[in-house]
Amino acid sequence: MTPTPNISQRDTAHIWHPYTPMKLRPNALAIVRGEGALLFDEQGQSYIDAVSSWWVNLHGHAHPAIAESIYKQASTLAHCMFAGLTHEPAVELAERLLEVLPRNMCKVFYSDNGSCATEIAIKMALQAFHNQQQTRRTIVALEGSYHGDTFGAMATSARGLFTKPFNDKLFEVVFIPVPTRDNAQKSLDALTQILAQQEVAALIVEPLVQGAAGMQMHDAQALNALFKAAHAHGAYVIADEVMTGFGRTGTLFACDQLSESPDFICLSKGLTGGTLPLAITTCTQSVFDAFYSDDLTHAFYHGHSYTANPIACAAALTSLDLLLTPECEQQRASLARAHAHFAQRIDSHPRVENVRQCGTILALTIRTVAGNTYLSSERDRIYHYFLSRGILLRPIGSVLYLIPPYCITENQLKHVYECILDFLHHDSTADLAIV
Repeated sequence: MTPTPNISQRDTAHIWHPYTPMKLRPNALAIVRGEGALLFDEQGQSYIDAVSSWWVNLHGHAHPAIAESIYKQASTLAHCMFAGLTHEPAVELAERLLEVLPRNMCKVFYSDNGSCATEIAIKMALQAFHNQQQTRRTIVALEGSYHGDTFGAMATSARGLFTKPFNDKLFEVVFIPVPTRDNAQKSLDALTQILAQQEVAALIVEPLVQGAAGMQMHDAQALNALFKAAHAHGAYVIADEVMTGFGRTGTLFACDQLSESPDFICLSKGLTGGTLPLAITTCTQSVFDAFYSDDLTHAFYHGHSYTANPIACAAALTSLDLLLTPECEQQRASLARAHAHFAQRIDSHPRVENVRQCGTILALTIRTVAGNTYLSSERDRIYHYFLSRGILLRPIGSVLYLIPPYCITENQLKHVYECILDFLHHDSTADLAIV
C-alpha cells in the first residue's frame, strides 16, 4: 500500500514558494501549529521563531486575545466593500492609530500588504502635485533600499537581483547614500544637490533600519536632516515603516525618534500582530487637500477588493491593545537590553563584523570568503545549522539577524544566543554542512 504523502511532499508537488529557487530548495518545512514564540512542524519538532515569520509577529503565535477578536468579528461582519461603505472596526482602527502616530498624520488609506502601502504613497505624492498642476516627478530613495515587489515599489528599490528582469520597465529614481553617522554629510549633500537641480516630488526611506539590505542601520539625526532638506524644497517625505513600525526600533514608530515628521507613513507587517494581511498609508491634511476637489479627475482612483477587511481590522485593534500595555513595553525593553548585552559579548569576535542593534532588532555580518550577497552560499549553511537546533532564522546572505516576537522567553532567547556563539566558535566549515 502506498504511504500517504505528508504535507511537505504534497507541497512540493503543487506549490511555488516566494524568494525560493525551487529546484535547489524544493522541500518546505511543514508547520502545523504555533504557540508563543514557537512553531511546530508535522513531526512535532518545535522551532523558536527568531525572525517573527518575516517580521510580522509581535505578540506570539495563536495569541488567544487576537484569535477571540477574529472569531467575534467573523461571526458579525466578515467583509463588505469599502467604496461608499464603512464599518466600525475600520473607523476605530484609524482613530486609534492616528492617536499614536506623529501628530501631523490625519488620514488613513487602507490596503492589504506593505508593497501596496508604499505604492499608494508614491502614487499619492505624484498625483498630489499633478492635481496642483506642478511638474514635480522625481522620486529620491536611499541606496540599498527595498520598498516592495509591485512595480512602483520596485522602482524605488535598489536595482539588483529582485528587479533585474524588470529594470527597463521601472521609472527612473535617484538614489543617494545611506545616512549613517559616518556618511551623514555625504548623504545630505547628495540630496541637496538633487533638490536644487530637479523637481523632486518625494523622498522615500525605510527609517533607521533597511531590512532587505541586510539590516543596514542609519543615524536618526542624519535622517532628520534629510527630511528637513526635502521639506525646505517643497518635496514630500514617505516613511516606509512596514518593518520598523509597532515598537521594533525601541519607540512605537521609528519616526518618533525624529523631530521632523514625514508626510506619509506606510504600515503593514506587525499591524495585525502577525495574523492577517492588512496595510495602511497615512498622510497629512495638506496631501489630502490636494485631492479634495469638485474636479472628478482629482480623486485618488486606487483600491483593493479586501480593503479594510473588518476581521483584519479587529485583529489589528487587539494587537494595538496588547502593544500599548505596560507588559509589552517591558518585554520590548527587556529584549533590547538582552540584545545590547549580547552584542557587546560578540562585537570583538574574529568571525564577526559590524554588530548592530536598533531596539529589538539585532544583526551581525559573518566573515566569509563567500561574500555578503543575497545569493551567498552561507545563507543555506546558517539556516540549516540553526534549524537543526530548533531555531528558525532567515539569513540575508551572510547577515544573521534576530527580530523575535516580544513574548520570547528569557530561556528561549538564551538558547538562540548560545547557538550563535556555538556557530561562531566552529573552526571548520566542514562542521557547518547542511543537515
